[in-house]
Amino acid sequence: MTTRRTTTDGTGSVPPSLPDSVTPVLAEVVRSGFVEGRHRGSLVLLAADGSVEFALGDVDVPVFPRSSNKPLQAAAVLRAGVELSDERLALAAASHSGESFHLDLVQKMLSESGLTADDLLNPADLPLDRVEAERYLAAGRVRDRVTMNCSGKHAAMLAACVHNDWQLGTYLEPSHPLQRLVAEVVEEASGERISAVGTDGCGAPLMAIGLTGLARAFRHFVLAEPGTAERRVADAMRAHPEYVAGTRRADTWLMREVPGTLSKMGAEAVQAVALADGRALAFKVDDGGLRALGPVLARALGLLGVEGPVVTRIGRAPLMGGDAEVGEVRAVF
Repeated sequence: MTTRRTTTDGTGSVPPSLPDSVTPVLAEVVRSGFVEGRHRGSLVLLAADGSVEFALGDVDVPVFPRSSNKPLQAAAVLRAGVELSDERLALAAASHSGESFHLDLVQKMLSESGLTADDLLNPADLPLDRVEAERYLAAGRVRDRVTMNCSGKHAAMLAACVHNDWQLGTYLEPSHPLQRLVAEVVEEASGERISAVGTDGCGAPLMAIGLTGLARAFRHFVLAEPGTAERRVADAMRAHPEYVAGTRRADTWLMREVPGTLSKMGAEAVQAVALADGRALAFKVDDGGLRALGPVLARALGLLGVEGPVVTRIGRAPLMGGDAEVGEVRAVF
């Protein structure tokens, strides 16, 4: 494993070199002034020309991008000939919060393809957003396939199957024509060969690439020629970020408040972002601790020169002691 550190913007200090056998600490959990935990991981920042500007840990070892892979899956749906645009295309790339406007549009997308929620092969779940989940349960509702955060992606995949007369019941198999298209997009956009194929939490195939490849894929999407599948996905996500995530989510805030930015988080604390000029980042927290995601993302954005209230908002991860704030999760690189 290599640990590379180079930065040109002069922000912050670079930590001392670590032994190759140690994965760097990206964030600390500080309670009442006492460090009670650490989150290790790897992170890469790309310059506007696509070169690696700053890296911590082994950023070339393959990882599962989890839902950071969704823009690439949505591009494959477009390549399959489905005419999705605007909010529908953003929802196809979403890990939605389960707000009413998300659920309504998933139902519309299914209906437009002549399908119902019974055709979805993702598992039933509660809304991803805690506030929405509490409202949902208070209304006496139960776990549902439409409510699961990946239902927009699955509705889009089913639309591709209907359009091409592909089998509906096997659309999640790696050998399915749609999933072969996804693999093509992943390898083309990342510039890497897929090193492993697994199964995501929603049941879809999951394709492993390095963090550098993930960052380059997002960079490719924002710089792609207008009208291409990749650029159409990026444009839809940036125009309708609330459909990609939700009203209380960092991806939405970042795409809404930093023009031209493409942002998508994934489970197990994976994050990828590309700025309008091609600067990009990707990271993964090894233990999957989502509480570290915001602070690490905010620090990485700062190293790319992105500042302002939205970065401060994303970076806040307070720890509570009773009803009082007694600490925080903070980035340490």
